[in-house]
Amino acid sequence: MMIVGLTGGIGSGKTTVANMFKELGVAVYIADDEAKKIMNTNSGVKDKITSLLGNEAYIDNELNRSYIANIVFNDAEKLKQLNEIVHPAVANHFDSWKNKQNGSYVIKEAAILFENKGYEQCDYTILVSAPEEIRIRRVLKRDKDSSVNDIKSRMNNQWSDTKKIPMADFVINNEYLEKTKDQVCEIHKKISSQEPYNPNLSFC
Repeated sequence: MMIVGLTGGIGSGKTTVANMFKELGVAVYIADDEAKKIMNTNSGVKDKITSLLGNEAYIDNELNRSYIANIVFNDAEKLKQLNEIVHPAVANHFDSWKNKQNGSYVIKEAAILFENKGYEQCDYTILVSAPEEIRIRRVLKRDKDSSVNDIKSRMNNQWSDTKKIPMADFVINNEYLEKTKDQVCEIHKKISSQEPYNPNLSFC
């Protein structure tokens, strides 16, 4: 079974694109969501995070996301160390999940697919892109507590699209929903070209 990596910077709309692939019957693994679950439930991971970031990393045994974000998005070394704790655990969980799926390919959606070399485990990669002003507007609407400076700080911890585009097999320009759907359909048809086309599973 092929692994198709799906990525994009904050506010690019990669989750929207992931949901479009779900509508086409493709199994989708949201790495960031699974990482949060693992950080809350895996005792070994929790111990390592506490050692790295202090006891305030958890409140009432739940991940203190704002505290952690405030540290790692202003300290590149701490972010790197946190990723080195979480990513191997997520990779193991993904492998177990993938083995239970059907179809010719699965989608693995990850925010920093290129930055952490996760693309090396993928057969294809898809980058979701959008202009910076649109991305900022989307995040401000989604995360009411975020400021423009907060969002730009997070953007600065991710590679620019200019750097990622040459590494991606497919690039989706996600400004207008209908055009994004067309691009998703085209990519799906190319990747799953060896499967019989089933119109009941798609909006294509």
